[in-house]
Amino acid sequence: MQKDIPLKRDDSAISTPLHSPARQSSGLRAPLLLLGAILLGSSAFSHSETPLVNKHAPAFARVDLHTSRQIHLSGYRGKVVLLNFWATWCAPCLLEMPRFVAWQRQYAKSGLQVIGVSMDDDDSPVRPLDRKLNLNYPVVMGDEKLGELYGGILGLPVTYLIDRNGVIRARFQGEADLGKVEEQIKLLLSAPRPVSHPQ
Repeated sequence: MQKDIPLKRDDSAISTPLHSPARQSSGLRAPLLLLGAILLGSSAFSHSETPLVNKHAPAFARVDLHTSRQIHLSGYRGKVVLLNFWATWCAPCLLEMPRFVAWQRQYAKSGLQVIGVSMDDDDSPVRPLDRKLNLNYPVVMGDEKLGELYGGILGLPVTYLIDRNGVIRARFQGEADLGKVEEQIKLLLSAPRPVSHPQ
């Protein structure tokens, strides 16, 4: 039996509201994102309950924008998964994504798999940004239904860390301390791989 790994969640950081006015007005985007993130981050998201932590991650299948093939979250069982909900209009999201690229490169051999879920309305702004940032991990399109499976994605970014057995071990909302996220990734990667029993 695998020992539970105590991880701390950090959902008190600044987040960008999913239905932010900044999505409609690009000229005021940065100031509005910052203001909305501070106001919402300090109240609605400060100490939110995260009922998914320590439960199996909800299953989903989506088309990877890189390969045009459908990926299943369950197909990554045995790996540590960083599942990141983001959008092209979310400033904090764009700041952390280059770090995810670096982690995918650095920890892939140890069993890390980053998966990005864009919450944009369609993929037209996502594809150019994907190329610009040289994302080296699968990117799928999310929607309200997928967001609801993960407790309702009301602000971005939202990142889940899922252990090798498919159990959510941490949730980060808003502009998280990436040093802490990386520490928890390392902790999860150091856990024994699940033993598969022949049928």
